[in-house]
Amino acid sequence: MKSPVHVLLVGAAGRMGKTILDLARNDPKIDIVAQCDLGDAIDPAMKQSDVAIDFSHSGAVEEICRAALQHRRPLVIGTTGHSAEQRSLIEKAAKAVPIVFASNFSVGVNTLFALTRNAAEILSREFRPEIIETHHRTKKDAPSGTAKTLSEILSKAPRTDDQIPIQSIREGDVVGEHTVIFAGPGERLELSHKASSREIFGRGALRAARWVIGKPPRLYSMQDVLGL
Repeated sequence: MKSPVHVLLVGAAGRMGKTILDLARNDPKIDIVAQCDLGDAIDPAMKQSDVAIDFSHSGAVEEICRAALQHRRPLVIGTTGHSAEQRSLIEKAAKAVPIVFASNFSVGVNTLFALTRNAAEILSREFRPEIIETHHRTKKDAPSGTAKTLSEILSKAPRTDDQIPIQSIREGDVVGEHTVIFAGPGERLELSHKASSREIFGRGALRAARWVIGKPPRLYSMQDVLGL
């Protein structure tokens, strides 16, 4: 049996961090060897791990990338809400170490990305796209990272209207719901994904952590991990 992958978990005290810790306890392929949260030094923890998973906050990205570059460790980044400058830092770091950077690690959501791309190409100018996303009331960023990814996919298809409306709803304890609507003359197509548990994101992140080790430096998506 191969040795388990040694993982540094950044943001271990958060919702996703706790979910990943629970999943890792029952996964013989994963060993969480270090945990970091706000105020903890990332550099020494990075040194003892094979890969780092980040579900913290966007402001931590500079320190995380610096430590990864220092010790040549791959990254799995699931934190959302990065500024353009912070995204640029991630892209620059990916020239030296492999990084899986995804707004959503769910297999179902990444299938939604692929279906949205195909639908946008087929429906093209005849249908007007719109995105509706719903999350728990404590989610800080709006629109969600997943909604932004869907918008980026839609923006690459030819359309008469450059604006893609995004409606963000924050209520209750909703894990995550995303719907892409294509409204055309006399008909309407909806593609939806509803998450009922954070475990789907945690499983995907752990899968990405195992996959990215040994890959050449590059910025990868979860669709690369899944082969979509």
